[in-house]
Amino acid sequence: MAAAGLGVKAAPFTYAAHALAAAAAALVLVWCVHFRGGLALEAQNKNLIFNVHPVLMLIGYIILGSEAIMIYKVFPKLNHDTAKLTHLILHAIATVLGAFGIYCAFKFHNDSGIANLYSLHSWLGIGTISLYGIQWVFGFVTFFFPSAALSVRRSALPWHALFGLFVYVLALATAELGFLEKLTFLETGGLDKYGAEAFLVNFTALVVVLFGASVVIAAVTPAHVEAPQGYESIPVN
Repeated sequence: MAAAGLGVKAAPFTYAAHALAAAAAALVLVWCVHFRGGLALEAQNKNLIFNVHPVLMLIGYIILGSEAIMIYKVFPKLNHDTAKLTHLILHAIATVLGAFGIYCAFKFHNDSGIANLYSLHSWLGIGTISLYGIQWVFGFVTFFFPSAALSVRRSALPWHALFGLFVYVLALATAELGFLEKLTFLETGGLDKYGAEAFLVNFTALVVVLFGASVVIAAVTPAHVEAPQGYESIPVN
C-alpha cells in the first residue's frame, strides 16, 4: 500500500476524524435546533419532523458508520474478536438509525403533501442504505455467523473492505447533495444567501467532506508504519 511505503500511519487521521466528527455533529445540531426550530416525531410544524433526518443521517448513520470503519485503526491492540463484534454492532446501529432517518424524511413529505423520490439525493439515499444493509448481511454471514471457510474469508476480506469504502463514499456524496438540496430550497423560499444559516450549512458540508476524507485515509493506512501492506495484518479467524 502506497501510504505504508511513505511511512504514514493511521493514528493522526483518526484524531483528525474524531475532531471533525465532533464539529460536524455540533454544527448540524445548531442548524436543526437553533435555526430550524428543533426536532420532533409528531408536530404541527412538519419541518420539525424533517429536522430529525439530517441529524440522524449525519450523527447516527455517517459518524457511527465511520467509527465502525476506523475501529481496527483506533484500537489496533484490541482483541480481534472484540474489534470485529464492535465493528458489526456499530454498523448495525448506523443502519437502523439511517433507515429511521430516511423514514422521517418520508413522513415529512407525506404529512406535508410533498412527492417522494423525485431527486438525485433521494435516489442515492435509498440506494446507499440498501447497499449498506447488503454489505452488513454479507459481513455477518461471511465473517461472524455461520462464518465461511478460512480461505473464503481471506479472499473476501479485501473486497469487503473495498466495497465498504465505496458505500461509505457514496453515503458522503449523498449527504453533500442533501445539504445542497435543502439549502437551495430554503434560499428559494427567501433565506438570505449570505446569512448566518446559509454560511453554517455550507460550512457543515465542508466539515463533512474533510471528515470523510480523514476516515478514508485512516482506513487505507496501516495502524503501524512497519505493518505489512494489504490485509495480511488483519486476522480473519
